[in-house]
Amino acid sequence: MQKRMLGKTGEMLTVVGFGGILVMNEEQPVADRLVARAVEELGINYFDVAPSYGDAEIKLGPALEPYRKQVFLACKTGERLAEGAQRELDQSLRRLRTDHVDLYQFHAVSKPEDVAQITGPGGALEVFLKAREQGKARYLGFSAHSEDAAIELMKHLDFDSVLYPVNWTSWLKEGFGPKLFKAAQEKGMGILALKAMAKRRWQEGEPRKWPKCWYSPVDTYEEAVLGLRFTLSKGVTAAVSPGHAQFLEWMCEAEKTLTPLTAPDEAALAERAHELAAIFPQVR
Repeated sequence: MQKRMLGKTGEMLTVVGFGGILVMNEEQPVADRLVARAVEELGINYFDVAPSYGDAEIKLGPALEPYRKQVFLACKTGERLAEGAQRELDQSLRRLRTDHVDLYQFHAVSKPEDVAQITGPGGALEVFLKAREQGKARYLGFSAHSEDAAIELMKHLDFDSVLYPVNWTSWLKEGFGPKLFKAAQEKGMGILALKAMAKRRWQEGEPRKWPKCWYSPVDTYEEAVLGLRFTLSKGVTAAVSPGHAQFLEWMCEAEKTLTPLTAPDEAALAERAHELAAIFPQVR
């Protein structure tokens, strides 16, 4: 699988990443097989997980242990204050059976209050800086669901990366993403992508075929190819898979014959997007 550099870190990551939510609620042998296939057969070297993904860390730790030195492991915390962030970091390291993560991230930074808490006295940023000094986290980053909150957080530290929804419907219909990209690229940050396989919001009362997705994902392989082509055409390092193995397989298959998205392709996607309810910005 092709690899791209993560910002200024020098780290080369596969353009498709393994979303840890894939192993959530799975039996350990199933988790072991999913991870082994990802590394040995699909060639993936980038894994991302978080404590909020149910038991994903507990299942991913043993499954990933034989391959730990071969992969780039990213984790997150939703805690905003130092005490909680330290507790979650220690817990994640135990569950993941490792003495460090390669990338530690603030999770789902969405509003000004998040930034104020993280960077204020007793904020979680203190734990992140200490973790980097102690070798428990090699690089620091964050995920965000708001351009304004992300840009504000960037003012407080030269982060290595941002993990952000780069989704064709939200970008082309709502203009969600370009402002963040400009700010991150000016700083030389690596940009990692969420939601490449998202299509639209669930409709009220609609049966949910994919229970680990809070949105309605692409319906066909053809849509998966277009979604991945769009996301990777924006210059991101990698796109993280959703929570079901079907989408990881589609993404890895699409990567084999990936071609740049052309202007007519993007125009056609924009027409499709116009008819859909974009998942970002989120309605609150």
